[in-house]
Amino acid sequence: MAFKQQWPARAFTIRDGETDPRVIVVKGRDRWALEHLIHAGPKGCTPIDHPGPRWSAYVFKLRKAGVAVETIREPHEGPFPGSHARYVLRCNVAPGREAAE
Repeated sequence: MAFKQQWPARAFTIRDGETDPRVIVVKGRDRWALEHLIHAGPKGCTPIDHPGPRWSAYVFKLRKAGVAVETIREPHEGPFPGSHARYVLRCNVAPGREAAE
């Protein structure tokens, strides 16, 4: 099965407390990344824990769609020391279209 068939377009409702709930539709790797962020909760995701070829691009597109995602830089040691990103969802995102309260 092709990846696009596994991750078709899906609606998500965003609640950030500042504006009325809004609905976005994402698909493919952007949806894959959003669902990983939702399931990770406050722990967030790193490309190390959830391998994906272009996490920064997925997060960029989610932010452009109005999803609040924080990037936390974390140092790492080893033979190639440096830092990596941890992405954390900073708004409430739920699958589907939710009615406004």
